[in-house]
Amino acid sequence: MLERTPAFILNAGGASATPQTSPSDPQTDDSLLDAYSQAVTSVVDRIGPAVVRVEPQVSGRGAGMGSGVIISPDGLLLTNSHVMQGAREAKLTGSDGRPIEARVIGDDPDTDLALLRANGDGHPFAALGDSKLLKRGQIAIAIGNPLGFESTVTAGVVSALGRSLRAKSGRLIDDVIQTDAALNPGNSGGPLVATSAQVIGINTAVIMGAQGICFAVASNTASFVVSELIRHGRVRRASIGVAGQTVPLPRRVTYAAGLMENFGVAIAAVEPGSPAETARLEQGDVILSLDGEPVGGVDDLVRLLNGERIGRFVELVILRKGEMRTVTITPVERKTKPA
Repeated sequence: MLERTPAFILNAGGASATPQTSPSDPQTDDSLLDAYSQAVTSVVDRIGPAVVRVEPQVSGRGAGMGSGVIISPDGLLLTNSHVMQGAREAKLTGSDGRPIEARVIGDDPDTDLALLRANGDGHPFAALGDSKLLKRGQIAIAIGNPLGFESTVTAGVVSALGRSLRAKSGRLIDDVIQTDAALNPGNSGGPLVATSAQVIGINTAVIMGAQGICFAVASNTASFVVSELIRHGRVRRASIGVAGQTVPLPRRVTYAAGLMENFGVAIAAVEPGSPAETARLEQGDVILSLDGEPVGGVDDLVRLLNGERIGRFVELVILRKGEMRTVTITPVERKTKPA
């Protein structure tokens, strides 16, 4: 009977004395799985205490249930607008089971986000990350706290970026993250977290019957909404009347235009009667900049179309059929429908 001998790695000096590990070696598989498990458990240990159960209160009684994540030590908390359902107060339950009272600072149905402030300070919190740095295939961890006392965790990967999702208000939420991390009942409003332990999104919806496709509002959009709600109690937005998606730009375009960004916003649809239709923007046009500011993604366009640009001329640089053009457009105020 032939005796099996270990394979050796050849180098310039001949055969090395170190056996080559087979890709299918069970020890290698175990090590990879262990590393994956450690990455997930480490994130849960760090972020879990900041994830709370959210129970909206109407006339002193519970009116639904969801999850939320505390994003600052003084108790700022993000959850879904559809979790709050217009309620102005909520009862929170942390991982230690302690009840905490909270009040609504602002509600933005257009992004399905609500900002609350929990009573007290020194709360465990999770930092919002930069969702623009995300890549497809990156590990994504969804954490919720639907029952209180402990977090529920699912893990998967970022399946797609720059998606659009229709909010309960009827508006499209742009720059949505698609993931296959399962979103369990009651986990709406909880954080979607990267292995860096930064919040990259706020879980908002799952399409039933679509093999577990779940969505989260990108953290950059959430950061914008938080700042507006703190300053104004609402998000006052300009609108040009387009639905868009973040797309990569050809290298020759970025070089010729001297752009710092490698991405732009492709127009997927133009609303009838909108400023975009008046300016003769077309489906397939790619927005490169607005008033000289680069538009490197949908979140940039949302951020730049702020209240200060309502009713005044702005210049869009677009790419149409390989040619750059400058278009003047007058944004209008974006009306928010009631939740």
